[in-house]
Amino acid sequence: MTHLEVPAIIAEIAPDGNLTPRQRRRLLIQMALRRVRPGTGSGRELMRRRTAMHPWPDLRSILVDIDWSIVGGVATRAYMPERVTQDLDVLVKADDGNRVLQRLQAAGFTLESKLAIPGYQLRSPEGVEIDLLLGNAPWLDEALAQPSKDPAGYPVLGLPYLVLLKLAASRAQDVADVSRMLGWANDEQLDEVRAVVARYSPQDAEDLESLIFIGRQEREDPRQDT
Repeated sequence: MTHLEVPAIIAEIAPDGNLTPRQRRRLLIQMALRRVRPGTGSGRELMRRRTAMHPWPDLRSILVDIDWSIVGGVATRAYMPERVTQDLDVLVKADDGNRVLQRLQAAGFTLESKLAIPGYQLRSPEGVEIDLLLGNAPWLDEALAQPSKDPAGYPVLGLPYLVLLKLAASRAQDVADVSRMLGWANDEQLDEVRAVVARYSPQDAEDLESLIFIGRQEREDPRQDT
């Protein structure tokens, strides 16, 4: 692999180029704030559209008496237009991990490997990749007890907790997802997100407000000012 020189803007933060998730997120926010202009996002009709066009495996009958929710890229379709993603991420309590794994295998899912984080990669009978994530976050019980629903009726992690997960990961796609979801959230939803972030990750409150601002700026219709 060709060695890449660390760009100056990154070297100022991390001379070796190894940014922490929070450093990476703040760099991406700074870049976005320099470029965002009102009305630079997608059309309003598209952004309000909520679809379930991709037929992901339905785990509801398999995990009927277990608390679980879809997270990751698939979950975002409950809060913004559906986007392409390669796998289905499912979050359960770590204590339920063995029981969930046994249920899925009994239903014909094959175990491929362990994940780098606590969890397993499986494959459905139809060949769809499933990442089973085992969580133990302090907010997990309340989040899994009150999931939202996506357009297919599948349980997805509520917006405040999905934001927490994506703020923690802070890859470029995560930051883009958060700003887009928050940009089109209503005031009540934003207040709920702010409350959860203030409770569980207060150090990220400033970045949260920046991502709300970026999302709202992309939502603005510049014709309203003419």
